[in-house]
Amino acid sequence: MTTEYRMPLDVYAIQEILPHRYPFLLVDKVTEFYDGESLTAQKNVTANEPFFQGHFPGRPIMPGVLVLEALAQTGVLFAKMSTGGVPPDKLMVFTGVEGVRFRRQVKPGDVLTLKVANYRRKMVHWKMEGSAFVGDEKVADATIKATEVS
Repeated sequence: MTTEYRMPLDVYAIQEILPHRYPFLLVDKVTEFYDGESLTAQKNVTANEPFFQGHFPGRPIMPGVLVLEALAQTGVLFAKMSTGGVPPDKLMVFTGVEGVRFRRQVKPGDVLTLKVANYRRKMVHWKMEGSAFVGDEKVADATIKATEVS
């Protein structure tokens, strides 16, 4: 059975797909989904994010590893929403990253746009290209790896 997704998906619909919850759910909205091709999501970065208390006081910057985690969560959404993708009862875990490049800092007030595409799948292992943007400016890109687990 194929699920029909109506865009945009809000955070409540996302929580039906992802197991993550506050403070580690890093995707607020899915804006575009092309089955088996690509997915675009958003994270509204606010001054209230818990990581800004220590990274860095007086000069808050979203940690790069959390930008990568947001891309990984976007990849899981893509893998679970795609026809023939990961079954709803399977957990997907982030297993690796290649070719990471950070190009700009992400700060409070930014809207982080997250895009995944060009996936490859070998049994339960997934690999996809991810890019993060603020406006039209690319802030990071990487190849994200994830694996389905029982």
